[in-house]
Amino acid sequence: MSRPIVYHIPVCPFSQRVEILLELKSRRPYVDFQVVDITRPRADWLLAKSRGTTALPILEIDGGRIIKESLVILQYFEDVFADRPVAQRDPYRRAVENMLTRLEGDFCNAGYTWVMNQDLARRDALRATMLKQYERLNDFLVQHSPDGTFLFEDFGWAETVFTPFFMRFWFLEYYEDFALPSGDRYARVQKWVDACLAHPSAQQVTKEEIVKLYHDYAKGAGNGALLPGRRVSSFTFEPDWRGRPWPPRNKYEHSASDAELGLA
Repeated sequence: MSRPIVYHIPVCPFSQRVEILLELKSRRPYVDFQVVDITRPRADWLLAKSRGTTALPILEIDGGRIIKESLVILQYFEDVFADRPVAQRDPYRRAVENMLTRLEGDFCNAGYTWVMNQDLARRDALRATMLKQYERLNDFLVQHSPDGTFLFEDFGWAETVFTPFFMRFWFLEYYEDFALPSGDRYARVQKWVDACLAHPSAQQVTKEEIVKLYHDYAKGAGNGALLPGRRVSSFTFEPDWRGRPWPPRNKYEHSASDAELGLA
């Protein structure tokens, strides 16, 4: 049996959740990860594997068979590496886990819609939408795990799904000055977020990396697209993000040049 191959973007949240699951199962060394450069058009050989779609990650297994969509890939690895389960096995607990996981889509969309917004007049409304999403998570956790840290006893399936977005939303903290207010409406979800961010299996990326690479998202250009007057995407591999300066935070007032971002 050949080793599975995951074609991925290292800083992508959907790719990171696959890495987190494999870390929890101690199976990361058994899977090959091949990096795709988001700033370049997808190679023909990769498009042939994905049947023309560009979304990543995709998983290739024996015989060139392809599996797409990160949650489907998670379930595949959960089934294949079943000796260390991450998902709950009790039917009711698994149902609770799945109900929480279903909230991820709206949560993700709210965060990305806000960071890509370029209209200062919409900022307060987008902040309110984001807070509503955290309130939903808080209410769910209060109902199903009022005194816990994670949803259940340990960092599990729901945490694997959500943690990459908790990390990506560092860009909201940096570019939108966003933080959860104190008080009971957010206390339980804040506890969950903090524990997820600190978990050893979820340390594939850093706040500095997210803020620097996602700069162009904060200016309204996603997926490696180039902004007017720019020649290099903030998602480029070179120069390495570690050597770049922190980007300007005032996204509504200033458009940084390649030189200001350390890309020239």
